[in-house]
Amino acid sequence: MTKLMRRAGAEFAGTAFLVMAVVGSGVMASRLSPNDVGLQLLQNSLATGAALVALIVALQPVSASFNPVVTLAERALGMIGTRAALALIGAQFLGGLAGTVLANLMFDVGPVTFSGHERAGAGLWLGEIVATAGLLLVVFGTVRSGRADRVAFAVGGYITAAYWFTSSTSFANPAVTVARTITDTFAGIAPASAPGFILAQLLGGAAGFVLVRLLYPTLVPATAMSAAEAANRKVLS
Repeated sequence: MTKLMRRAGAEFAGTAFLVMAVVGSGVMASRLSPNDVGLQLLQNSLATGAALVALIVALQPVSASFNPVVTLAERALGMIGTRAALALIGAQFLGGLAGTVLANLMFDVGPVTFSGHERAGAGLWLGEIVATAGLLLVVFGTVRSGRADRVAFAVGGYITAAYWFTSSTSFANPAVTVARTITDTFAGIAPASAPGFILAQLLGGAAGFVLVRLLYPTLVPATAMSAAEAANRKVLS
């Protein structure tokens, strides 16, 4: 198996499990707490954040973007080539759809049930721009400052928080957005609402990319950062 095939496989599996966490926990939350939307969101956000940490830790040695916007940013930063970017993005979309189908089947709601949950409006689109820009800043700010080993916890924590501080509950991912159109459950989004969310995510990705380039113009090697941190600790001790 070629390296690109392995990377695409990791993106497929990672995105599938991420979407299963989003959709599955949404269904479970709505069944366990049918009369408390706030508690449903708490359960959904905690499950999603925890799953992200676990999946990134497990798959980061192969590939762990799980998000076309992140992959596009990697291409723009010269971290991967065009062919690899296209393969990984394709795997992410397919993995997301597979994850939704599996989650639907686990909870007996039908393999494909198009969502009727309309999500539209300037406030929600702005929420997606903010959520996606912040996600890129967290991902690449952590990686480009030489702390790639901490990105799983940074991303998991950010997404858990962004569920609550953004009006859109932070989809921040085109592959996940498309996948959530085929589940008429707590986590679903109506197919007609998806294009607006995806456009907002791309705009947020562009804004996040600009921030990353401004704040982290060069990549700090992990060894250099470790030495700097050791020196700081010595000074502070």
